[in-house]
Amino acid sequence: MNLLIVSGLSGSGKTIALQAIEDMGVYCIDNLPAALLPHFVQQLVDAAADRKIKAAVGIDARTRSFLAALPEALKKLDAMGIENRIIFLEADETILVKRYKETRRKHPMIDEGTSLLEGIRLERELLEPLSFNAAIRIDTTHKTPNELRQQIRDFVGVPDSGGITILFESFGFKHGTPMDADYVFDIRCLPNPYWQPELRRFSGLDEPVRQFMQQHKQVEEMTREIAAFLERWLPSFVREQRTYMTVAIGCTGGQHRSVYLVEKLGEYFKKQGTRTQIRHRELQ
Repeated sequence: MNLLIVSGLSGSGKTIALQAIEDMGVYCIDNLPAALLPHFVQQLVDAAADRKIKAAVGIDARTRSFLAALPEALKKLDAMGIENRIIFLEADETILVKRYKETRRKHPMIDEGTSLLEGIRLERELLEPLSFNAAIRIDTTHKTPNELRQQIRDFVGVPDSGGITILFESFGFKHGTPMDADYVFDIRCLPNPYWQPELRRFSGLDEPVRQFMQQHKQVEEMTREIAAFLERWLPSFVREQRTYMTVAIGCTGGQHRSVYLVEKLGEYFKKQGTRTQIRHRELQ
């Protein structure tokens, strides 16, 4: 059996994530008490007989005792030989405040002496240990529900063993750094097509920009050195049983240079036999 644990900050999209997983035919249950987690898993294993099955459990700070009991429950799952991966969702606190004000829902951490912003920060603190053990952390600050569903489908569809999957993501620093990135590379030092009026309306996906970037030796050097760094350290992450890694490449606006480099890096690692995914945050 393979178990997915979906957690994260309230308002970050856990319900959408669980719905996307359920749509893939995975049995899902939300807010199950930690003490019941091993029993729940054992029942599914017994019912499945010899079939390999997947299940997903939603965990959040609504029941604080759940979080306190979770480490012991995970140890029991390991003793049972149950594979588990944690999907952790987060977002910028300004966006979370905005979402709660728009929906007019009550945050689970709010009481008579706790404001909304204080509740968000308290929840982040409570869930921090869980986030450190996540197989993937997803920043939903700039994501639409459809983009989140697609990323969840991509991740859940990835095999649990046999190497690592790298998500290469382009972004613009002026729109904020992705919180879910394992590595962030700043390429704002490279020649910028934006300052060429005839190229401004294009993106790094378009041939005129690609030709511009290929003319500059620094671009080739940067691409080669980022690839060499990742190749040097990827085996270490594989040995630590990491199955998913997000590498963010940032330029000023996220339209030209970062898009071009992400495409080049994705193409290179795909040819090397590494599972790769590509996202262009600002283009989406």
